[in-house]
Amino acid sequence: MIKGLAITPPVLGRISIGRVVEKNGIRLPQKDDQFTITSQIQEKDAGWLPHPMDEELRKNAPNGKLRTIPVRMLFNDADLNLRAEYTMFDRKSGRPLCVGNGDTCKRLTQSGVQSLPCPGPTLCEFGKGGLCKPYGRLNVKVGDDDDLGTFIFRTTGYNSIRTLAARLSYYQAVSGGLLAYMPLELKLRGKSTAQSHRTPIYYVDLVIKENLSLQEAVAEAGANARQVREQGVDQAALDATAAKGFGNALFEYDEDEVSQVVEEFYSAATDENVLDNSSVVSKMRKDLNFTKSASG
Repeated sequence: MIKGLAITPPVLGRISIGRVVEKNGIRLPQKDDQFTITSQIQEKDAGWLPHPMDEELRKNAPNGKLRTIPVRMLFNDADLNLRAEYTMFDRKSGRPLCVGNGDTCKRLTQSGVQSLPCPGPTLCEFGKGGLCKPYGRLNVKVGDDDDLGTFIFRTTGYNSIRTLAARLSYYQAVSGGLLAYMPLELKLRGKSTAQSHRTPIYYVDLVIKENLSLQEAVAEAGANARQVREQGVDQAALDATAAKGFGNALFEYDEDEVSQVVEEFYSAATDENVLDNSSVVSKMRKDLNFTKSASG
């Protein structure tokens, strides 16, 4: 296995609750009140092209708005399906500069990658002013066309990350570690807060598939797990291989993802703190250039 390259689940498409629109020549993220499932093909004028699953699921959606998506997890381990960390990105390249869990972090410095204490975004001098955000990636299976292919939902929202992390760990526990076999669905929820000035904000939840009780879902998971095991599928080995692949690099990112991260979550036109703290990013970029030069 090539070292330094995170081996992540194959991605067939993207799930989002917003889109990127162009205003006055600037591409800006725009929130939405429904899911959109796109392919991995992006056209200059049309943006991300819809995946066939989007049209298929939207046919039966009330008012044509896709607010629930039936899904299954690829892994039994909740932390393999959802990877969430505090992350500070270079706003121009989209590459991670510092990734932490609130306890420790890995940070790019002049002397390379260092392990340092991580106090979280609100207390960290390095990432203050909105430079550091929670960043989550959720991989889910949608449909039955590809046994190992997934759709990825990326988010920097506390509500989505907190809710998804709780649900995944709870379902893993109540199913006896059979999370990959639970019949689930992503559900879009809305709420108003003082911070949102009482206007609705939307986040993603994970619930038992409609018309099933928790007990029925757990029973179905047990039956599915037994059937798959009898057919020779080793789910435990899949989880172990995935964990090894995720740990094969210091940071989880790929070249296709970095531009999307900046475009969707870190638009300078919608984040005044980026301008206020641009000197921090500039210093980091100089440090990285210094490191590259020193290494030849």
